[in-house]
Amino acid sequence: MKNSVDLTGLNIPNHVAIILDGNGRWAKKRLMPRNYGHLQGAKVVEQICEDADSIGIKYLTVYAFSTENWNRSKDEVDALMKLLRNYLKDCIKRANNNNMKVRVIGEKSRLSDDIRNKIEELEECSKDNTGLNFTIALNYGSRDEIRRAVTNLAKDVDDGIVKPEDINEEIIGNYLDTKGIPDPDLLIRTSGEERLSNFLLWQLAYTEFYFTDVLWPDFNKEELIKAVEKYSKRDRRFGKVK
Repeated sequence: MKNSVDLTGLNIPNHVAIILDGNGRWAKKRLMPRNYGHLQGAKVVEQICEDADSIGIKYLTVYAFSTENWNRSKDEVDALMKLLRNYLKDCIKRANNNNMKVRVIGEKSRLSDDIRNKIEELEECSKDNTGLNFTIALNYGSRDEIRRAVTNLAKDVDDGIVKPEDINEEIIGNYLDTKGIPDPDLLIRTSGEERLSNFLLWQLAYTEFYFTDVLWPDFNKEELIKAVEKYSKRDRRFGKVK
């Protein structure tokens, strides 16, 4: 994939995280059912993976399905799970064609066996790919992630594997779902909402935020570059004098 725009002088973020928002409103504006919006949103995810790779982003993480999404209507949840099955099936071929390494984070135990098996197959098939590192947050909630991390860390302390006095940020990070993935440099949220919605609360501590009114199904490479341009103009000091 080659750049189609001039990115000279831009500071390209290493890791971009995106809260995909606005599928339902996009469909409603077109007098279509919400599920139609989710279908179009899934297609945009496919394209944005290619776009992110083409402009030099190394890691891309998307918030696909939260722990709170189970509270939606049964019809909508069932439709989302059907869409997910189809997406995961196609993603295996797409990942290998695009040299993309795919990882799924979140609490997988609530997912059906066939979806969990497909996730394992996808991660195994793409683990040696060297292109874009694509992470899908699925049945994910950051508070749940931290709870699970604390539980597992407490067990290891109790078993003598970890000493309490040795616990630091790096050790805690190793118990999170995102172990081995650098923290996001840029968070994008579409549809005009300006909240984190229980997404990567630990990992976003020093991340730049970019909010746009564009609904997710209308998000494209041009919008992604706008976000990167905004990010590139920010002075990221992290307490150090440049």
